Amino acid sequence: MSNASPTLHIMCGKIASGKSTLASRLSRTQGTIVIAEDEWLNALFPNEMSSLSDYVRCSSSLRRVMGPHVVSLLNNGLSVVLDFAANTVTQRNWMRTLVSASSASHQLHVLDVSDEVCLRRLRERNATGEHPFVVTDDQFHQFTKYFEVPGPSEGFNIVKHGN
Repeated sequence: MSNASPTLHIMCGKIASGKSTLASRLSRTQGTIVIAEDEWLNALFPNEMSSLSDYVRCSSSLRRVMGPHVVSLLNNGLSVVLDFAANTVTQRNWMRTLVSASSASHQLHVLDVSDEVCLRRLRERNATGEHPFVVTDDQFHQFTKYFEVPGPSEGFNIVKHGN
């Protein structure tokens, strides 16, 4: 295990902006694990994820269970890459409670990627069939309506990533 203090890495970016790719890269640091929301949602709710309201309901259930686990990992010296969307103030507030409940530092990774690039990547991802969820262009736009860029007033240590 690394002697560095544990860090909670938080991902903020639209669908197909590269959050999971960045999460995978960050997890290569010794003493760091990834917890991927899509994998858990697919495992726990495989036939219940067809709409935005389904996502909100299932994700809320997952967060209730996962929160104490993430805090435990951080307090035991592991860094966690939380590959969960931090795309709204409400989602980020939940993640703030994890930082507050632990002794860990944090980084909010903000992926600033255009809708056009995200949609191209999304179509490519859908075509491979390797991702647990197929997301349509319409669903992308529906989710994107709720995207809120984090601001300085939220108090996160922001790390920006471009296209």
